[in-house]
Amino acid sequence: MTNSETQTHDDAEVAQTDTSGAASAERTPPQDAAPASNAPAQDAEGETVTLEAYQKLQAQADQYREGWQRERAEFANYQRRIERDMKASRDSATGDAFKAVLPVLDDFERAMGTVPTDLAETAWVNGVAMILRKFYRVLENNSVTILDPTGQPFDPSRHEAIGMDDNPEFETGTVTVTLQKGYLVGDRVLRPALVRVAQ
Repeated sequence: MTNSETQTHDDAEVAQTDTSGAASAERTPPQDAAPASNAPAQDAEGETVTLEAYQKLQAQADQYREGWQRERAEFANYQRRIERDMKASRDSATGDAFKAVLPVLDDFERAMGTVPTDLAETAWVNGVAMILRKFYRVLENNSVTILDPTGQPFDPSRHEAIGMDDNPEFETGTVTVTLQKGYLVGDRVLRPALVRVAQ
C-alpha cells in the first residue's frame, strides 16, 4: 500500500471516529439537565427520592416550621401575661400596705398645716417636716402617686365630688379645692381624692 493510500485510510478512520463520537454526544444528555417530573433522584444520604416524595417532605417541614413559630408566639404572649400579672400582684400588695397608713399621713399633713408661725422655724418642726418628706419619698419609690387635682378637670374615676362651688375663677367641671388627697399605685386608684367642683 502506498503512502497516499495509507493516508487516505487513516483519514477515513478518523472521520468515522469523529462521527461516532458526535452521535454518542447527541445521545448523552447534558449533566445539568432537569429530571422528569417524577424521575427518581438521590438525597444527601444516597437514598432515592421522587419529586412527589420531596414535595410531601417539604410540606411537612413547612407545617413543622409554622407550628414552631406559633408555639414561640404563644410562649412570648405567656411571658408578657405573667409579667403583667406579677406587676399587678406587686401593685396590689403595695397598695394594701400603704392604704393602712394613709390616715396617719393625713394627720401628719394636717398637723404641719396648722403649725403656729412662731414655731415654724424651730428644730422640732423642721425635724417633723423632714420625716414627712421621707414618707413622700418612700411613696414615690414604691410607685405610689399623690392625687391633688385642684384646678384640673373632674375625673370621676379618680376623684370623689362632695360638693359644688359657684366660683367664677374656675370653668364648669373643674376641681376648685382638694379636701383630701387621693393616691394611685401604678394605674390602680388606692384612694380617690375628695374634691369640690365648679358648677
